[in-house]
Amino acid sequence: MIAIKNIRCALLMMVLAAVTVSLPTGAQQRSPLEDADAAYSRGDFANAQKLLRPLGDQGVALAQYRLAEMYLKGEGVPQDFAEAVKWYRLAANRGDVSAQYKLATMYANGEGMPQDNILAHMWFNLSAAHGRQAGATNRDAIERLMSGGEIAEAQQLAAEWKPCTKWLWIFSRGNC
Repeated sequence: MIAIKNIRCALLMMVLAAVTVSLPTGAQQRSPLEDADAAYSRGDFANAQKLLRPLGDQGVALAQYRLAEMYLKGEGVPQDFAEAVKWYRLAANRGDVSAQYKLATMYANGEGMPQDNILAHMWFNLSAAHGRQAGATNRDAIERLMSGGEIAEAQQLAAEWKPCTKWLWIFSRGNC
């Protein structure tokens, strides 16, 4: 009797597994980040902002990057360079290469904060180290405007930079 019960249970589990695997992709639930990214991609910025904000506050780098883009361009939110810098910095510190590059550009141009070649160089350097060719090009260009001491300082900052890990994010209360 127990053996028959075990066989029935095993068969039921196999049928459920087969049904679950054969469900169409649309029937599977998307993550909040996928929903937010889809809203952003289709230009539904009000919904994207509503979905991205809690994710950004939780330290999700892509959400932080998308929020920065929205504030930079004024997509669904008032254009605010300082707010864009805030979100780019958070994403850049999480290791997002695109955010590192954009943050460097904002430092180089003085958008949302005072212009700072040292920090621009540092972030261009980090984006270049993570594969962004334009980061290397812009780093080299900005070096022509800097003294040897400023270049050394920027290189030291880049060498000492560490990405914000999950635990560091928790212990710093989201300030890394």
